[in-house]
Amino acid sequence: MNGIIVINKPANMTSLDVIACLRRRYKQKKFGHAGTLDPMATGVMVVLAGTATKILPYIQDTDKQYIASIQLGAKYDTDDVFGQIEQEAQIHTDFDFEAVLKTFIGKQHQKVPKASAKKIQGKKMYEYLREGLEVPDVYTDIEIYDVSVIDQQELSFSIDCSSGTYIRSVCRDFGQKTNNLAAMKSLVRTKANGFSIEQAQDLDAQEHVVYPINKLLNLPEIQAPEPDRIRNGQTVQLDCDDDLVLVMDQGENLAIYKRKYEGKNWFSCERGLR
Repeated sequence: MNGIIVINKPANMTSLDVIACLRRRYKQKKFGHAGTLDPMATGVMVVLAGTATKILPYIQDTDKQYIASIQLGAKYDTDDVFGQIEQEAQIHTDFDFEAVLKTFIGKQHQKVPKASAKKIQGKKMYEYLREGLEVPDVYTDIEIYDVSVIDQQELSFSIDCSSGTYIRSVCRDFGQKTNNLAAMKSLVRTKANGFSIEQAQDLDAQEHVVYPINKLLNLPEIQAPEPDRIRNGQTVQLDCDDDLVLVMDQGENLAIYKRKYEGKNWFSCERGLR
């Protein structure tokens, strides 16, 4: 199998669990994914199979969409209800759910959850937490484009955001804005890397749809002037304005080529795709 498949990740599985299942099913080792999901989360997980794994370094971070819900009354070490309770408090309900959600729209410096995979001095933050060590405060720049209410009683909402946004942090910070302790109760990723939840298939689907890498690789496409030289990874002249291109031959993806000299039309092979 070579190409992209879109899985609706089940709950209680890590992203690596999903990859392991696909390796067993299709009896091939080359599988990777274009963005991890927490074990408790479900939804869109974009998987690269076979030669498609070669494009992973060239995939640009893309915007995401999620559906999430909030639980009030307790603070967890993971900022979701699947961690350890650190503190409990009375619930305050004197807030306008939609109005508070709208305050999150825009660019912000978001505090990363302590139980994240972000590394500090070569060590993942959740490893500090597991070892009982103090977890340093870490922040990341993100943008939230839109937030809308789904169910006010359940405190569920839909959110469109930049890649790298932590929805657990949004839920935690919602508590701070409403004089509550809060954590994320559920999470479904509904859009990622240009694919939607409607395109996502069950892990055990009878047959998975395989998409070409062009659906994920956002590069200009150019017809190979000398296909054999491209197949051999040789430097060639390409008549184009872009510095990084996908070189093709009659619909076949051959390689990613990069401009070798500024202002010159000589390109060298960055990554063969055959």
